[in-house]
Amino acid sequence: MRYDLIIMGHVSKDIIVEFGGAETRLLGGALLYSAITAARSGAKVLAITKAAASDAASLEFLRKEANLELIVGPSAETTSILNVFKSADRERRDVTLRSAADPFSTADVPAGASAPIIDLAGLFVGELPEALIGELSGRARVAVDAQGLLRTAMPDKTMKFFDWAAKKRYLPLLSYFKTDAAEAEILTGLADREAAARALADLGRREDGSAPEIMVTHNTEVIVLAGGEIHRAPFTPSNLSGRTGRGDTTFSAYLAHRLAHGLAESVRFAAALCSIKMEKPGPFSGTMEEVRVRMERDAAR
Repeated sequence: MRYDLIIMGHVSKDIIVEFGGAETRLLGGALLYSAITAARSGAKVLAITKAAASDAASLEFLRKEANLELIVGPSAETTSILNVFKSADRERRDVTLRSAADPFSTADVPAGASAPIIDLAGLFVGELPEALIGELSGRARVAVDAQGLLRTAMPDKTMKFFDWAAKKRYLPLLSYFKTDAAEAEILTGLADREAAARALADLGRREDGSAPEIMVTHNTEVIVLAGGEIHRAPFTPSNLSGRTGRGDTTFSAYLAHRLAHGLAESVRFAAALCSIKMEKPGPFSGTMEEVRVRMERDAAR
């Protein structure tokens, strides 16, 4: 079966504690936000995840999504993450891994499934082993979110970020690489987002001179470096009630739109769509017309 995107990653039973103490429980995770966003952007998506048998029924709603097919592999547990926000702008949070679903392998991708892009939408180190990059790079263009390569579960289950030791080996095998500003600084030592993007592109430079498209998100904007040029677009949410999932949404919207559109437009599309998503908790639930209107409004600013 031919798809536009194959997305692999865990769903998560998220527990969100706001800066003021209010608690919300919802189903989230990189796979959920990414797959729904890409499908609602018009891409034909195969979403591959893993969950405990007792939680599989809670994912059935995804099968009702147009353009989305779902595979739920068996797992002893379902991933669950506790997010405690430490600031009103939701830029600082303490994260604890309460439980983890089983890791993925290439065997989890059906032999008959193909797509131009495979997105490894990870939540923490080990979920999508870095070796998958090499194993899948001959099968499709591989996209990776840095979160799944840097965020590590410590013995006490708190999550800490560390540099990616194998970045020089695997970055050249990627076609698309996404980080947020803090992750980019960990990877490069550079606080300047544009400089960090260029350093990451240099680390991923191949013998023919090409490099991955590098996305860096920040609370104010998203930038993408490709072909030596920086493309940017602002985030313009009216509120941040749906801040969780910002990076996953932006990256998958970009990948879905990038299949048939240019760099600059794809960046504007991703920023506008995610701005709408951030105004409401849960995955993106807007329309393409709303995204078009937001793109036009933001371009006129």
